[in-house]
Amino acid sequence: MATNSEAVPNVEDEAFEPPTYDEAFPALKAEVREPTPITDDFTWQPKFLNRSKCTQVFTVPLEERRFKEMKETQFGEESEQAKICKEIMNKTDVSIEISLAKDQSLTVVIHGKAQDVIKARREVLTRLQTQANIQIKIPREHHRFLLGKSGKKLQDLELATATKIYLPRAEENSDIVRIVGTKDGIDKARHEIQIISDEQAKLAFERLPVPKVFHPFVCGPNNANIKQLMEDTGAKINVPPPSVMKDEIVVSGEKDGVMKCKATIMQICEEKRRKCQTVSVEVRKSQHKYIIGPRGAGISEILANCGVSVEVPALDSSSETITLRGEQDKLGPALTMVYSKANSVVFADVVAPSWLHRFIIGKKGANIRNITEEYTKVHIEFTDGQDKITVEGPPEEVDLAVKSLENVVKDLKSRMDFAEVIIDQRFHKHIIGKNGSNITRIKNETGVAIRIPNDSEHSKVIRIEGDPAGVSQAKKELQEMALRMENEKTKDIIIEQRFHKSIIGAKGEKIREIRDRFNQVQITFPDPGKKSDVVTLRGPKNDVDKAFKYMQKMHEELVESNHQAQVHIFKGFHKNIIGKGGANIRKIRDETDTRIDLPSEVSDSDVITITGKKTNVEQAKEKIELIQKELANIKEITIEIPHKLHNSIIGAKGRLIRAIMDECGGVIIRFPSEGSTSDKVTIRGPKDDVENAKKQLQELTSEKQMSSFTNEIKARAQYHKFLIGRGGTNIRKVRENTGARIIFPANNDADQETIVVVGTQDAVNKATKELEALISNLDNIVEIETNVDPKHHRYFVARRGEVLRQIADEYGGVTVSFPRSGVKSDKVVIKGAKDCVEGAKKKIQDIVADLDAQVTVECVISQQHHRTVMGASGYNIKEITKNFEVGIKFPDKPTANGAGAGDEEPLVNGDSESAEGDGEKKKRDIIIITGKPENCQQAKDALLALVPITEEMQIPFDFHRFIIGQKGRDVRKMMQDYNVNISIPPMEEKSDIVRISGPMTNVERAKAGLLEKVEQLEKEREDRELQSFELKVEVEPVHHPKIIGRKGLVVKKIREDHGCRIQFPEKGDENQNVITIVGYEDKTHLAKEDILKIVKELEEMVTIEVRVDHRIHPRIIGFKGRAVRKVMDDYQVDIRFPRPEDGDPDIVTITGMEDNVYECQDHLLNLQEEFLQDVIDQEYIKQLQRPPSKQDGDNRGGPPDQRGFVVKDAPWDKTPDTASTEEFPAFGAVVAPKSSHAWGPLKRKN
Repeated sequence: MATNSEAVPNVEDEAFEPPTYDEAFPALKAEVREPTPITDDFTWQPKFLNRSKCTQVFTVPLEERRFKEMKETQFGEESEQAKICKEIMNKTDVSIEISLAKDQSLTVVIHGKAQDVIKARREVLTRLQTQANIQIKIPREHHRFLLGKSGKKLQDLELATATKIYLPRAEENSDIVRIVGTKDGIDKARHEIQIISDEQAKLAFERLPVPKVFHPFVCGPNNANIKQLMEDTGAKINVPPPSVMKDEIVVSGEKDGVMKCKATIMQICEEKRRKCQTVSVEVRKSQHKYIIGPRGAGISEILANCGVSVEVPALDSSSETITLRGEQDKLGPALTMVYSKANSVVFADVVAPSWLHRFIIGKKGANIRNITEEYTKVHIEFTDGQDKITVEGPPEEVDLAVKSLENVVKDLKSRMDFAEVIIDQRFHKHIIGKNGSNITRIKNETGVAIRIPNDSEHSKVIRIEGDPAGVSQAKKELQEMALRMENEKTKDIIIEQRFHKSIIGAKGEKIREIRDRFNQVQITFPDPGKKSDVVTLRGPKNDVDKAFKYMQKMHEELVESNHQAQVHIFKGFHKNIIGKGGANIRKIRDETDTRIDLPSEVSDSDVITITGKKTNVEQAKEKIELIQKELANIKEITIEIPHKLHNSIIGAKGRLIRAIMDECGGVIIRFPSEGSTSDKVTIRGPKDDVENAKKQLQELTSEKQMSSFTNEIKARAQYHKFLIGRGGTNIRKVRENTGARIIFPANNDADQETIVVVGTQDAVNKATKELEALISNLDNIVEIETNVDPKHHRYFVARRGEVLRQIADEYGGVTVSFPRSGVKSDKVVIKGAKDCVEGAKKKIQDIVADLDAQVTVECVISQQHHRTVMGASGYNIKEITKNFEVGIKFPDKPTANGAGAGDEEPLVNGDSESAEGDGEKKKRDIIIITGKPENCQQAKDALLALVPITEEMQIPFDFHRFIIGQKGRDVRKMMQDYNVNISIPPMEEKSDIVRISGPMTNVERAKAGLLEKVEQLEKEREDRELQSFELKVEVEPVHHPKIIGRKGLVVKKIREDHGCRIQFPEKGDENQNVITIVGYEDKTHLAKEDILKIVKELEEMVTIEVRVDHRIHPRIIGFKGRAVRKVMDDYQVDIRFPRPEDGDPDIVTITGMEDNVYECQDHLLNLQEEFLQDVIDQEYIKQLQRPPSKQDGDNRGGPPDQRGFVVKDAPWDKTPDTASTEEFPAFGAVVAPKSSHAWGPLKRKN
């Protein structure tokens, strides 16, 4: 085994690797058709086939086709033939399919009602086949017999022969009858008209009873006998064409000639009847074409040389028996000639595993080309999925080619092996690795070929081929990689690329911290050259989610604080922007909180970059531009330049426009944003420099307009991908050689064939010549042949040639021609561009291989389940046919007593099922599956798995309402998730039985889901019972408010800490001192302990009453109670002020721990001493300011005014803060005597 440093030769270098279909031709979006809703109120009834319909197939030879060029129309346009067929279909209500055979004859298939098919056939032949025109003399008195009653006979004759027959008018004295139509139709019509005329003319007319098998002897080789006989007698001899199965020959003319012809023909017939014998031989169907020869030349040759007729079964027949008819002594030589022609080409099969085929073919077909070049007459065919190779050709070369192939197969088997590994498709891209690094490494180390299926294949199988030891090692590595990835998750986060360096940090310090924090997560940044914003996180799910949130938050912070803007300031003004000692720039930075970066002095750039929050950046930009405006006479002008020239004037990466800006003293030139159609360009800078830049831009615009020469080239849309080349290689080469721009039409352009070339005239002319040469090469049409068994022809031409149309669309509009109906040939001609023709041939061979491998399997499912198995709108069947590539045919639904599909009358004569036999019952239950054997079996298993079953489950009645959910939401979701029907008994039955109906696998999943739901409900019920434990605590009602706390914060915390419900007694309850705790038993006891702890603290508290003058209560309380709350927090006490209804307005209650209460009391008394003097002073000043009359009247009768100090019509609306000396300064110098004792807490008496 090789080491990492030594690469092992890879077996892929030997293998043939054609481009995949999906890579070369991306699939177009399939047309989605809405299903037609079923509106019938009654049960579904299948549609019955209309047995009156039929199908006719006929061909139009190349020389008689009216439209000989199938590719004369432009891409996307409807051909004239198709338009005619569509018109005929609309007119006659039939379906018409047309296709080309290898000899360029046109095959037409018409399906519909018999009468409509005849009419359509006539219309098709009339309009698609060149019309011959002959005139025959028919005595005038016979014309009425040609017309028949009401012209019916003539109409029938025209329909039967697809011709138009013109009889002379009554006023015309003519006996000329003109027939217009196809050659075959004219012959038939003339034959029938002549018969009618001869019968009416009473001339000699004989219908000779000659068996069809003797017609070849009567006619002779190439009709030599008939021609000679007609020359000798002058009689007319009508022999039915080969396609008409009639045992007769009609002779007409003068009596003598007719009788002589009759005698000669009957003599030949009797002689052959007496002497002829038959020999039947079995010859493979594929070799019949070599016996028949081109245009029947082989059969004619045998008849001429041996006097023996050869009867070959029709191409659509499965029979392989060839009959030789002739005299006994001549049968031997004829049989020898038959075998000689049949065995001129032989077939042989070489057994080779299908996985070895591509290695046998070799790289670019090198290996197989060596064999085919040595044996030029041999054709070797590989069939995908089959372990054989078919060799066709002359016997001697076939044997040698088979030996060569067997030697190659033996060599490959001796040194190669394969293995298959099943890995989930979502891991395939990780196994491949970035740019294929992982898979390439494994290939180089092991020397094996590893085939990973495309996403469109929906396959989990990875195939390994190569040396046995290498295969084993590669398999082990792939399995280990898959196991690791199953436990991982990948998530992408969008982080702007400009922040990547900030997140990574200097020498990777920051990203190292993140990786250390989330050490299980792999963080991958894109390459700097890719300019991608996607950062990939991969690792365990939980760690990835946490890392994602962390990095997302980091990105948001960076985005907010790293908005950037650039401002162009003339280089000479940068020193002014900086200011003396950096004063100006520092001031702007401080005021706007931004980072401002100026270019270095040696740099030619005049761009100042500002970074920070967006609003701050804009503010800083305005300040900097304002400084520039104040320092210089800046001018700004706008000129118009056509927007289509903007990119060319700016130049690659802005080089051209930067050169103009630098040359013109660093002026600023601004173009409209990308995608804009505006022509306005703004130039800003010193006056002279602006004028210079304007002049240069106008000159450059004129120059660009002169060089914008364009030319158009027409090329079929199918050629565009070949002109562009893989990865644009072809078109890039043309651009580099000529310097011209080449524009292909977009997908939504109306004109899909016009290619536009833009550039200078010389460049455009050169590019045009190169493109025309490439197009000419694509027009180099080649024609190849391939063999397709005639039994498969119908598949290709059916459905209006849908398969052929798909092949033509996929492979550059190639023309595929199948033999016309009636021609016994298996050769199919493919015509088109060389590359396209080879691809189309391979596609046809693949389809034929699939058709050959098809088998039919019966699947018996009771018809009552068919509708369920089909699924909504046949969804299930569509999925099975798509996944397993099979065809599925359901039986028609039987009817009782011959009733039609639309009959709705009830069955009178008993149950229809009991009246049917076992055979009929079995027949209507049989579903036919067609496809490859292994696929059919898998499809059968899938169908059987869809047969609905019904199972019962025991689910406690109490849980039914939880399973149903609100308004049935939960049970509906389960039915949708598991695709089953869940029947829950009505509430009045109180039954525990729940029925589940649906496919077996779905029912099992639904049962598991219900059991899981029941277990969850059981646990919830047990949990509810555990949570329903009730504990009562007796607490004096006086403590209840403290336990509840301000805004319920205290009791809320207890509830959250222990997950319990705590209920206090309502007003009027009998037991006002009982608090109820409900929850888990252990949690309720903990909650009880917390409550009792609070009660204990409350009981240990003391309450004292302090007399504090009510006039200073507002100052103690403060604005919105802030001051008193601060006092309570500082001393850990509760302070209650008196209410208006209380008797004594000065009593303040303090509750808390003893020490805290007395300390708070001292503090309140100190506050009283401090505030009371201010109150006394204010009242004294108030009395001094009152007028005498006012003073006298205020105290007369009633109590004194207790509203406090009020200022009327003040500018504020809130209650004044009377404690503020700033708002209410003291007036005058009257000072009340102060207390004599020192400030501080009062001493308590023991």
